[in-house]
Amino acid sequence: MKDPVVIAPNLKRRLSGVTATIARLVPLQAQWINIVATGPGLPADTPHIPLGRLPFLSRRKWRVWHARRNTEMLLGLILRDMFRLKLKMLFTSASQRPHTGYTKWLIGKMDAVVATSRKTAGYLERDSQVVMHGINLQDFVPPSDKAAVRARLGLPDGLLLGCYGRIRHQKGTDAFVDAMIDVCGRFDTVSGIIMGRATEKHTTFLAELKDKVAKAGLSDRILFKPEVTVDQIAEWYQALDLFVAPQRWEGFGLTPLEAMACGVPVVATDVGAFSEIITDPSFGKVVTPDDVPALVEAIAQMLKSNDSLSQAGQASRAHVEQHFDIQGEAKALVALYERLLND
Repeated sequence: MKDPVVIAPNLKRRLSGVTATIARLVPLQAQWINIVATGPGLPADTPHIPLGRLPFLSRRKWRVWHARRNTEMLLGLILRDMFRLKLKMLFTSASQRPHTGYTKWLIGKMDAVVATSRKTAGYLERDSQVVMHGINLQDFVPPSDKAAVRARLGLPDGLLLGCYGRIRHQKGTDAFVDAMIDVCGRFDTVSGIIMGRATEKHTTFLAELKDKVAKAGLSDRILFKPEVTVDQIAEWYQALDLFVAPQRWEGFGLTPLEAMACGVPVVATDVGAFSEIITDPSFGKVVTPDDVPALVEAIAQMLKSNDSLSQAGQASRAHVEQHFDIQGEAKALVALYERLLND
């Protein structure tokens, strides 16, 4: 690790999707190529080089600088153009909105660009390679005994729906609450879990959601749970019968894949890569974002039969095994690194 050929920067201390991606991929990719991460906020087992060492790396060999944020593209350009490191510049984009002039300028300086979905590629004004995210299929697995998982977590019997992730308007947490209030009125055996963290500026939003649930008399059926660590999240998916991803905007969105890998079908809005993940009604449904009635109807259709839910869960797992194994993502990126280094 003293002289890496690939460097994956992470210039954000707080946990984010990019940080999680680097933490998942770099240890796996290290089996095939000398890759390290750099920057704060990464797990201790991630191959790592301190930021302060970067300017002192040898200038005799080529390396790949794999950026995933504007700040990281900029740092790579500084290291290449001011410190004269021999860097091939690679950027992964998950954004699904028009880029600013500054971002376009940065992307124009890259040697290659990866898009995390076909929809994302459509916003890039240059050629890109689509490499969709994958899931570790050994960490996320269907439960051998769902009832035992629920008992261990202190969760209710009956049909259980979940909505996991940051609690904020962008993530559609309020849409899930509104949908669950309706669904609970239709199905006596249904309960829901909202799990995640509300940052300081979203605490009022969370309080309003809890108040709405209380006023509906459903505080015992729509449960708010605190965020859990990455190593604990799989069992919270395993406890579910259906996962709901109600986002209004998303870059890629891993939660549906995590749920499906655990044998849980998904109802999601058409944002991020969700429509490219849920490609068949046999394992889920995709609805228009910010359309609560459509969300309710899709959930209700999925809940009509326990047998069909179980079959959808099996189909979900099979689909992820075939198309979204993290090994495929890691190897596709390593092949791109090697191509850049050999050019």
